Amino acid sequence: MAIRKSGRGVVFVVAMLMALLSASASAEQGRPEAYLFAHMTKADYGHLYYSVSTDALHWKPLNSGRRILGEAYRGHPDICRGHDGRYYLIGNHSRRPEIHLWVSDDLVTWSPLRSFVPDLSATPNFKAAEQYKGAPKIFYDEHQRRYLISWHTPTQPGDPVDTEQFWRSMRTLYVTSPDLVHFSDPKRLFDFEMATIDVIVRRVEKKYYAIIKDERYPSFEWPTGKTIRICSGPSATGPWSKPSPKRSPNFREAPTLIPRPDGQGWYLYYEQYPGIQYGLSTAPCLEGPWYEVYIGKYDVPQAARHGCMIPITRSQHDGLVKAYGP
Repeated sequence: MAIRKSGRGVVFVVAMLMALLSASASAEQGRPEAYLFAHMTKADYGHLYYSVSTDALHWKPLNSGRRILGEAYRGHPDICRGHDGRYYLIGNHSRRPEIHLWVSDDLVTWSPLRSFVPDLSATPNFKAAEQYKGAPKIFYDEHQRRYLISWHTPTQPGDPVDTEQFWRSMRTLYVTSPDLVHFSDPKRLFDFEMATIDVIVRRVEKKYYAIIKDERYPSFEWPTGKTIRICSGPSATGPWSKPSPKRSPNFREAPTLIPRPDGQGWYLYYEQYPGIQYGLSTAPCLEGPWYEVYIGKYDVPQAARHGCMIPITRSQHDGLVKAYGP
C-alpha cells in the first residue's frame, strides 16, 4: 500500500490500519458474541430453564419461561464443551447415588448419554458418608485432555438442634475421566479443612482457579462464611492455594464465571439467598481487584436460581431464540 506524505491522507490510512489491527486483535482474543444461562427457578427447583444475553448483563428468558427438557432433567444445571466439540450437561437428584449426563450438538436438542455412580467407599473418611451428591459440576480441561466432575458430600448427618452441622461438614469430591465412559475413584479436591460447596474450576492462561462457596456460617471468628472465594493451582485437581478473601457479600452461593464481551476481564455472578436475587462482581483478572456492579446495570430474570453461564456464538444465540422463542 502506497502512503502519501500529505497530512489528511496519512491520518486516514493510519486510522484505517489501526482499525484493522484492532478488529484482528479482537478476533484473535475470541471475545464472546453472546451467552447462555442454563438455570433453575425458585418455583420449579431442580429443572432446566434457558435465558440468553448478548452483553452478559441483560438476560432474556427463552421458551416463554417454560422448562427445557420437561421432566427429563433434574439437578443444578452445569454445561461444558467437550473433547469432541459437543456440549455436555450434568445433573442428579442429590439424595440418589447416580449422576446423569446428557449430550448435545447445538444446545437445542439434548440426548441422555449415561449415568454413573461414584463409589464413595473408595474415598478415605467417606466410607460411611451419606450418598448425597450436591450440585455436580463438569469441566473439560483441554490442556490435560480430561474431564473433572465435582460435587459436595457431607460427613455428618443433619441435626435438628445444630442445623448447620450438615452444611459445616460439606467437602468437595471429584472424579476425572478422559471420555465420560471410564471414571476414576472419588477423591477430595481440597486438602484444607473447610466446608465448600458449589465449586467450579476454570483454566485461565496457564493457571487453574477453583471458585468456591465457603459454607461455614459467618461469625466474628469466621467472617468469610457463606461467601464466594477463589483458590488457584497448577492443575484442575490442585494442589490448591488457601482461599482468597471473600469476593462477594455474605449469604451468596452458586458462582458462575464468564469473560466480559469487551475483553476487559471477568464477570462473576452469584445468587443471593434466601431473598432470591443475583449479584455481580467484576475484575480485570481473577486475582482482582474485584468490585460489585451496581444492580441497575444488569438484569437477571427474577425467578432464576442456581445454574451456569457459558459463552456462545451469535449464530448459536440466534438458533436458541429460533428454537425456543423469546
